[in-house]
Amino acid sequence: MTTRSSAIEVAGLRKSYGGHEVVAGVDLTVPAGSVYALLGPNGAGKTTTVRILSTLLPADAGEARVAGYDVCREADQVRAAIGVTGQFSAVDELLTGRENLRLMADLGHLDRRRAGRVVERLLERFDLVDAADRRTVTYSGGMKRRLDLAMTLVAGPRLIFLDEPTTGLDPRSRRELWQIVRELVADGVTVFLTTQYLEEADQLADRIGVLDGGRLVAEGTAAELKRLVPGGRIELRAADGERVAELVRQLPGASANSEALTVILPHDGSLAALRRLLDAVDDTSVVGLAVHTPDLDDAFLALTGRPTPDRPSEEVAV
Repeated sequence: MTTRSSAIEVAGLRKSYGGHEVVAGVDLTVPAGSVYALLGPNGAGKTTTVRILSTLLPADAGEARVAGYDVCREADQVRAAIGVTGQFSAVDELLTGRENLRLMADLGHLDRRRAGRVVERLLERFDLVDAADRRTVTYSGGMKRRLDLAMTLVAGPRLIFLDEPTTGLDPRSRRELWQIVRELVADGVTVFLTTQYLEEADQLADRIGVLDGGRLVAEGTAAELKRLVPGGRIELRAADGERVAELVRQLPGASANSEALTVILPHDGSLAALRRLLDAVDDTSVVGLAVHTPDLDDAFLALTGRPTPDRPSEEVAV
């Protein structure tokens, strides 16, 4: 099923717990060398999907191939090809950063010389050289997350699963991790990302899938998902109340906010529609203009019926 250009292909994936189906027939394809983000509310089935694709959990039905291997019949080959960074850190806080990385090298059966080179390169790449010989209990949250990702990369996987990788990080640490992900993809690594930070998906993902109730309810680029949602508008700020009334009479579909001296018109986001509007208004009538288009928050709400979560996912069981 998987082609040379596909890192992951899934068809009809299903998983139930106690009669409750948490993954309900998911189909998706992830091209090699790209970032695929899986969005969804708590309990949507994101973590269960990652666990199945990383061989940590058997599916009840369906087919999945990862890095060219069947996750059921060729689980050992899949595990050798991937790296996984889960929601919760795998860092051993009693060890130093360097010792954590060397432990992963030993588990990956790297010879001593190669292990030394890999560890030093990763410490430098993740800006952990100065802290390498400190116990990781002294690390900040962002440093632990960088070390966690570095540990995932010791064996050199070309496909990594990042399950809620920036949960609990401050904005600066989150953006540092985003930059690391971009660098990995530039090197040809494929990233399968689950997140509830919609900005994260918008910043990183080549394609986004929205999972709700165990089903993939939408899929596409960030721009494509935003276009699924109506509600784009243009706000014109008028010079005075008289011009507000004049603009409403002049422009079909316009509505007024007299107190704010603004006129609001529906807008499909196209440049042609914006040009037509600018040609139709008098420069002396309008003193300001703002274009508002739907964002991923709007798309998430429209597709799942729920607003963007106020806090990171606590999804564990599913």
